[in-house]
Amino acid sequence: MSAVANTTERATTRSWVALGVLMLPVLLVSIDNTVLSFALPHIARDLRPTAAAQLWIVDAYPLVLAGLLVAMGNLGDRFGRRRLLLVGASGFALVSVPAAFAADAGQLIAARVLLAVFGSMIMPATISLLRTIFTDRRQRRLAVAIWATGFSAGSAIGPIVGGVLLEHFWWGSVFLIAVPLLIPLLVLAPAIIPESRDPHPGPFDLASILLSMTALGPVVYAIKLVATEGIGVLAVALVVFGVTAGVLFVRRLLHQGNPMLDMKLFRVPSFSGAVVVNLVSVFSLVGFLFFITQHLQLVIGMSPFDAAIALIPGTVTIIAAGLIVVPIVRHVRPGYLMAIGLGMSLLAYASVAVIGSDATVFSLVAAFSLLGAGIGAAETLSNDLIISSVPEGKAGAASGVSETAYELGAVLGTAVLGSILAAAYRGSIVIPAGLSRADATSARETLGGAVGVASGLPGSVGDDLLSSARAAFDSGVVATSWVAVALMAVAMAVTLVTLRRARA
Repeated sequence: MSAVANTTERATTRSWVALGVLMLPVLLVSIDNTVLSFALPHIARDLRPTAAAQLWIVDAYPLVLAGLLVAMGNLGDRFGRRRLLLVGASGFALVSVPAAFAADAGQLIAARVLLAVFGSMIMPATISLLRTIFTDRRQRRLAVAIWATGFSAGSAIGPIVGGVLLEHFWWGSVFLIAVPLLIPLLVLAPAIIPESRDPHPGPFDLASILLSMTALGPVVYAIKLVATEGIGVLAVALVVFGVTAGVLFVRRLLHQGNPMLDMKLFRVPSFSGAVVVNLVSVFSLVGFLFFITQHLQLVIGMSPFDAAIALIPGTVTIIAAGLIVVPIVRHVRPGYLMAIGLGMSLLAYASVAVIGSDATVFSLVAAFSLLGAGIGAAETLSNDLIISSVPEGKAGAASGVSETAYELGAVLGTAVLGSILAAAYRGSIVIPAGLSRADATSARETLGGAVGVASGLPGSVGDDLLSSARAAFDSGVVATSWVAVALMAVAMAVTLVTLRRARA
């Protein structure tokens, strides 16, 4: 299916300024996916969430976001992409305040859900507006590369921003970064960014939206249950329910004349393969950030600021690789380049698994830099293929699919790898005798909880607990890394099969 626009006018200075404005919400939403990485230990100490609640604090945002992105992309196609962008940005800024001042885990999770609702309005609008602003193919590829690089880099910048803020402020400050980023957008967007919409949009299908959300939520919750309680009747029932909802969602769209998402797009290898690469790349990045940020602070003992500085080289490689791959793809097929990028992620996880508890700051920084280079290249190419594989009028829905893959990857990166890590941690930690039931439960739930409990224990008892908790955490990191290695190998094979003939 071709998506080449009928007109290929060269971009103007105003077009590139519009891209700069659109990067503000891109950075915000991607930063918000991972900014909690450094804040989690502080949240664990202050709010004392359970292991499941701690995972929900992280996952509530990308999970709800993933369920709504396709629907919001359709709304933007129908009512105007710029209009939806401005509504989402306004709501996101307002809800950031109660998130910053949440008094318990429940309030924080609820605020994250609302942030996701407004965030889902922002992301499909940004990339679909790029399709309208940049009609020249090569210029659009560069614009998408900058967009994708900003998105990937934002995920890596999140922990850095969190580390810097936590060095001087309380954990709630990580949510207030929305205000300075979104005010320029709300001021400049109406004058610089042109409105666009699909002249023949599909229907707003509430039933399909509900089915898409009920397909994702139960499955992710089942993964968390298995990690915390083992395989049980409820976990199996949730998986069956989610899969059934997913099947009904697909069947419903296939039988509609003008669906909000054309499922036939997935028959195009360049589209479906690129979606898989998008998902797996983010899975790799977010899963890695989930444990490296905790290891640097709670195992090695770095301050939030020093740990944030340690992540800068990896962030730089994400940005550099995302831009460098643009001229390279003119000579090398994108499928091969994306497979190489996933292979670099595989090597990064393998190095962490082999080094294990002997990991140093240098080895972790090197592994993250290697992973970042692969993610930067793969994300740029996958987003470019996705948006260029569909007609211009369906850019919103297609970008919704792209962002759904991104957010689903973020959810699964934390849910799958985080749950394996949590299960391994609980199975390995040894609780010293004499602890109260509450302290023992808190220490067994998370490494952050164990560190908090150990700080209040006398002498050798606290040291023993801390030593056992750190060793248990590292054993969980090794287990999750080997799982990630296997997943990356499968993803490389899928990429080479589906995208071997795709051309830039």
